[in-house]
Amino acid sequence: MIRVGRRQFLASGVAATLAARGMTAEGKPAGLGMPVDFHVHLDNSTIDRVAELSRQRDVKFGIVEHAGTKENIYPKVLSNDQELAGYLKMLEPYSVYRGVQTEWTDWATGFSPAMLARLDFVLTDGMTFPGKDGRRVKLWEKDVEARVEMADHEAFMDRYVDWYVQIIGRPPIDIFANFSWLPKPLAPDHDRLWTPARMKRVVDAMQKRRVAMEISASYKLPSLAFLKLAKAAGVKFSFGSNGRYPNMGKLEHSLQMAAKLGLTPADMFMPERKS
Repeated sequence: MIRVGRRQFLASGVAATLAARGMTAEGKPAGLGMPVDFHVHLDNSTIDRVAELSRQRDVKFGIVEHAGTKENIYPKVLSNDQELAGYLKMLEPYSVYRGVQTEWTDWATGFSPAMLARLDFVLTDGMTFPGKDGRRVKLWEKDVEARVEMADHEAFMDRYVDWYVQIIGRPPIDIFANFSWLPKPLAPDHDRLWTPARMKRVVDAMQKRRVAMEISASYKLPSLAFLKLAKAAGVKFSFGSNGRYPNMGKLEHSLQMAAKLGLTPADMFMPERKS
């Protein structure tokens, strides 16, 4: 008779439960391999520290820097071929995917097609939005209600969905990040405002343009209903933390959603590493 110790017995029970849920013992979806955090910023750190964190957390990183015209106010914005070439050269020695986070619809005007083709991926979001005067407004800023008309939530949502579709329709875009995020005045009604019709319109645009939907670990968005709709339509997915050091690679929520959806490698966005 073979005796099984209590710890071994409990461990086998936990493993069986995780397997039934499509998870590994490390809490990752079975069959997906090493997860990739495609939404990593270097703002308050260095590539060496971030690369070491990638190894420690067993998560591959996709590094992004803001890209667009100088009208976009960030500590650093890549705006031309020379700046983009320097950025790519800096990342070249490291085992990371090299991308940009685009700003506004005119972001690509400063770059040649040949230089953009050297990127591994292009990520964007809808969080910079046309204000009352037509100028770009960061929807997370405190004075947003004074600069963007949003007293009528339904009317704002219609414009917001139009904005999403407009951004998606301007290639080259690979990943739509911070997906379904809403500004603070609307956030409590997120699930009500993202109606089935609004969700479907955006999902249809993503499927048509082959744009992947980020499962955000930081915002815990989009909703499971949104994700299920996207999966049924054949939209691919990516994971993203929007992390600044040391918070990149913390993908627990993304991985949990992947397990609930039963995602496989065929469902995931994956670029080819370019030279």
